[in-house]
Amino acid sequence: MAQQRARIVSTPDVLGGDPRIDGTRIGVYHVHELVEGRGLNPGTVADRFDLDVADVYRALAYYHEHPGEMAEIDARREEREQAAAGDSRVVAGPEDVAE
Repeated sequence: MAQQRARIVSTPDVLGGDPRIDGTRIGVYHVHELVEGRGLNPGTVADRFDLDVADVYRALAYYHEHPGEMAEIDARREEREQAAAGDSRVVAGPEDVAE
């Protein structure tokens, strides 16, 4: 049985329109962060999310083929993190909980 190639898609109602592996909520940016940011093996990432390892490599290829789009996603994530850091209602860990 031939396997279909995973496509990278963007739809406004899933992950805020960020590119993702078709049929999943697994974003290209997230795959990149796990493999290249945290150093996880692509096979490990594929197993964790029930993907073919080829899906992981396609996501990585998309990441590197669209640097401008990925830079925009990174900037949006950074803005959200900075906004959350200044918000006393955000709990990031046990140290943020008052007794």
